[in-house]
Amino acid sequence: MLYPSIDEMMTKVDSKYSLVVAASRRARALREGGKTDIKSPKSHKQVGIALEEIYEDRLIVTRGEEEEERRK
Repeated sequence: MLYPSIDEMMTKVDSKYSLVVAASRRARALREGGKTDIKSPKSHKQVGIALEEIYEDRLIVTRGEEEEERRK
């Protein structure tokens, strides 16, 4: 079973497309040296960490533009 599940993730975004775009952009930022606020992520890969950040509301996906913003 994958964590977080797609059903749980769909409560955070308006479409699967928005989820994929936001997660891939954040994963790229992590790969290029970005840091995460998650103390002990369940995933060791950047895409998994990005999805965890979205699920935990540490990364907000805005409607329509598929851009993410860090929550302060």
